[in-house]
Amino acid sequence: MSAPLLEIRNATKVYGGGFLRTSPVTVALQDYSLTIDAAPATITTIAGESGSGKTTLANVVLGFTELSSGQILYKGTDISTMDKQRLMDYRREVQAVFQDPYAVYNPFYRVKHIFDIVIKNFKMAASKSEARELIENALNVVGMRGEEVLEKYPHQLSGGQRQRMMVARAYLLKPRLIVADEPVSMVDASLRAMILDIMLRLRDEQGISFLYITHDLSTAYQIGDRIHLLYQGQTAERGDTVQVIENPKHPYVQLLINSIPVPDPKIKWGGDSLTSIDDEQMRGNVSSGCRFYPRCPYGMDRCLQQHPPLYTVGAGQHEAACYLYDEQANLPAAKKMAVPA
Repeated sequence: MSAPLLEIRNATKVYGGGFLRTSPVTVALQDYSLTIDAAPATITTIAGESGSGKTTLANVVLGFTELSSGQILYKGTDISTMDKQRLMDYRREVQAVFQDPYAVYNPFYRVKHIFDIVIKNFKMAASKSEARELIENALNVVGMRGEEVLEKYPHQLSGGQRQRMMVARAYLLKPRLIVADEPVSMVDASLRAMILDIMLRLRDEQGISFLYITHDLSTAYQIGDRIHLLYQGQTAERGDTVQVIENPKHPYVQLLINSIPVPDPKIKWGGDSLTSIDDEQMRGNVSSGCRFYPRCPYGMDRCLQQHPPLYTVGAGQHEAACYLYDEQANLPAAKKMAVPA
């Protein structure tokens, strides 16, 4: 049996503390695990509120940030132990598309520079004509033509064009995995649909997997195969995307989905708030237990003693980290929370 494409084992990232341990500590990611199989290609969504650890996860996968503890393995090899050549292969096969289509370009260069530098660094072409052909093929995948955009400066392109070019730049290297960090949050609705469709085609036609990071559950529902919902750096619930969103089990995920307005003027939106509750102090200690405890309607003493493990709550590896699903414990029955159909 072949090794998974990407495997994250008990990843923990702690910020602060310093040399003398005098500054405040924030646990951005704690004991997080994830597996992306080598085949078939999939779109795995990482979702949650702002500050839930989504971007920290992207940064450690891309190698921008080192873990405090845990491992990230690519094709069975820990990326922290890779030699120079294997690390170069990893960087070629694991690409990124970032949130802000304005900040990733150098305004002093024409936009073709982002392709030229990739081709030069990875020695992808022996001539200018071969390089141009590679670039044109990548641009065609995202519905663009070189003669229309390559000689322009970034400010002469729309945000949607800039973002599609970043997808093309990632595709140019024929990666196995693309880490897409909020790739559609700063473009309008029509271009959002186009970029999501490009991701689906790259998955189905090119065999490229995605780690899709978002706070937008509607786009996660639209394109995601599996979903991991984070709360303050810990996994609250994970499983098949449709199963999790249509039948949430964790109290946080139930509240999160219940906070989405129903598109019907006859139905009054209650808008259960997920903000303005002082529970950030729970992030200052790795052993602080379940961080959702201050906001949970079912909080129990044991929730503060240790963070609950993931319990199987449904088909398709549907799991939730909540003691309500501990069948061996004598727990009160949880009342069903309203979740829109």
